[in-house]
Amino acid sequence: MEKKMKQATLCVQAGWKPKNGESRVLPIYQSTTFKYDNTEEMADLFDLKKSGYFYTRLQNPTNDAVAQKIAELEGGVAAMLTSSGQAANFYAIFNICEAGDHIVTSNEIYGGTYNLFGVTLKKLGIDCTFINQDASEEEIDKAFRPNTKALFGETISNPGCRILDIEKFANIAHRHGVPLIVDNTFPTPINCRPFEWGADIVTHSTTKYMDGHATQVGGCIVDSGNFDWDAHADKFPGLCTPDESYHGLTYTKAFGKMAYVTKLTAQLMRDLGSIPSPHNAFLLNLGLETLHLRMQRHCDNAQRVAEFLQSDSRVAWVHYSGLEADDCHALAQKYMPNGTCGVIAFGLKGDRDTAIRFMDSLQLIAIVTHVADARSCVLHPASHTHRQLSDEQLREAGIAPDLIRMSVGIEDADDILDDIKQALDKI
Repeated sequence: MEKKMKQATLCVQAGWKPKNGESRVLPIYQSTTFKYDNTEEMADLFDLKKSGYFYTRLQNPTNDAVAQKIAELEGGVAAMLTSSGQAANFYAIFNICEAGDHIVTSNEIYGGTYNLFGVTLKKLGIDCTFINQDASEEEIDKAFRPNTKALFGETISNPGCRILDIEKFANIAHRHGVPLIVDNTFPTPINCRPFEWGADIVTHSTTKYMDGHATQVGGCIVDSGNFDWDAHADKFPGLCTPDESYHGLTYTKAFGKMAYVTKLTAQLMRDLGSIPSPHNAFLLNLGLETLHLRMQRHCDNAQRVAEFLQSDSRVAWVHYSGLEADDCHALAQKYMPNGTCGVIAFGLKGDRDTAIRFMDSLQLIAIVTHVADARSCVLHPASHTHRQLSDEQLREAGIAPDLIRMSVGIEDADDILDDIKQALDKI
């Protein structure tokens, strides 16, 4: 039996296994297409009878090596890269839902995902019910319908920094015969592995910590291989009944634990085409090689910043689960005992203009739309990422008008704190 490598080793070594004389570093296969010597080989690839490469929209060696690395980090059986985190969440749902179906999701999710589920999916005939993730199992049960196909949540919510009770959500999902899909972007598999707590499918915006340097936009979907689709075949006909676009092939019968990701690749990516470029996958892989080192530094720095903000009289509140007084501290200790991430949510005493004056006074910490890379940055969600939501929707999503989202980078913590102090002095 092959020795199971630790996370730090997987970050560096997983995915690409060079053979004798091959490139030590993962190459960029910057090609749209791949050559074969006869038509039968190509036909077998199109019929999914053999695995191999023929067109980069479906599969590419660079992309697949990086997807394999992320799958190993998460402890899954397979993964597929997408062109963005938004595409990953859309594909993860659309792979098992169609018009007339329904999903249940926590309301503590990224604003773009909230809009995707609450507005755009409805245009495709897929309904969505938002629930309070801190509600009891009995209360959440009430949101399920006979046509519900998935339960969704974020391990650490963006931007509210709430911790998902993964085990509770998994129990609820499985009681209703549906998979739990978890967006694990903020903690990454370095700090949280949702499959170990019952989640079935994990998504990522690889744009964030996995890349870590704000150089590429990307996403990933990882399947645990644990959900028994055939046990609920009536709910998931796309996986458990013949696909006429592949000569009547049934994914669960033909591919077993690989059914979900095979359908993602062969059907959704074939038809919708949200692929990352091989060059973007190459850049992502460079980030993954230092992910284990950076996450520790992000968490250490964020802890110092959160403790300072908590002690400053000009700060109204701080939400960071590394603080013992935080109401998510116990959940964080359970699911992420080695740290959560570098993102802090807090509010200043005053009004919305107070928050704006503070942010405009920062010098080292930049105001950007991005979050979770090496450089410290800050955002006011009510004015920026979530501005499409009404005040009522903002409150439902756990976003107060004064909420400031600070992504603490890997610079020297003293320099980060000095910048925060001088900006507070100017409000």
